[in-house]
Amino acid sequence: MSEISTRDAARDNARDAVRDSARDSALSVAAISSERPESDDNVWTRRLVLFLRVMALLSILKGLYHWAQVTGFVGGEEEAFENQSMAWQASTIYFAVIELVAAVGLWLATPWGAVVWLTTVVSMAVIELMFPGIYGGSLVVVGVEAFMLAAYLALAWMAARERPP
Repeated sequence: MSEISTRDAARDNARDAVRDSARDSALSVAAISSERPESDDNVWTRRLVLFLRVMALLSILKGLYHWAQVTGFVGGEEEAFENQSMAWQASTIYFAVIELVAAVGLWLATPWGAVVWLTTVVSMAVIELMFPGIYGGSLVVVGVEAFMLAAYLALAWMAARERPP
């Protein structure tokens, strides 16, 4: 009986070795295969992240522009920070800070970054529409802000649709 069990054990070991060898060679071939299927499962998510990165770059530029206004790098003597109204000064400092904070959050694609950015977009539109004496009440700025907001909402909605609940 020990001869039979020894023979069965040897046969099982040989079978396991062949199976392990076949599995290892299949894994190594799959690992070096260049024909990996490209999945388009997250197309809208990638587009949303790209949009957020572009908006982050724009937020950096806008924030630095506002800081340039505060420090006097932009504008002449008449347009100096100290010569502006208190409302203009407060708005400029607000946007100088919040645009750069939003840029960091957008670049990292964090939820708080999108919220801060949405706050800047809505704030600028409200200031332009409801307080035209501060920045001039440009409808072009409001239109651009509304377009960016609509683009974000559309991309976020499409990205949310491709992820199952």
